[in-house]
Amino acid sequence: MDSKSESTFKIQYGPKDILDKNFKNKVRGYDPDEVDEFLDGIIRDYESFTAEIDRLNEENTRLFSRVDELTKQLNVSKNVASQTPQQPSANVTNYDILKRLSNLERHVFGSKLSDGGNSQPSNGATGRGIDQY
Repeated sequence: MDSKSESTFKIQYGPKDILDKNFKNKVRGYDPDEVDEFLDGIIRDYESFTAEIDRLNEENTRLFSRVDELTKQLNVSKNVASQTPQQPSANVTNYDILKRLSNLERHVFGSKLSDGGNSQPSNGATGRGIDQY
């Protein structure tokens, strides 16, 4: 809990202070039963406020703890990402694909592509520039 917020939030009377307060009786004073009933309502309100403040302080502490935990995880992730060597980009352009295809064709078909397809077929095909594979 933050001591700064605790120092700015001070109450003068707690539920027990209100309950234990005794007033002097005067001849023309208020009805003691009516005052006690009203103060009992105030005590219940104080107890509700105190319980809600305690619940909110616990939730606030839990949330701050969670934020700290997530911040640490984020910092670890950033450190791991910065220390990991960058992999080649998975983005392959059409140009890259065409270049690879051209290299593959050159390797597979070799001389048939380099002489324009005019090599003499050895398998009995006609010389019309049509290759049979």
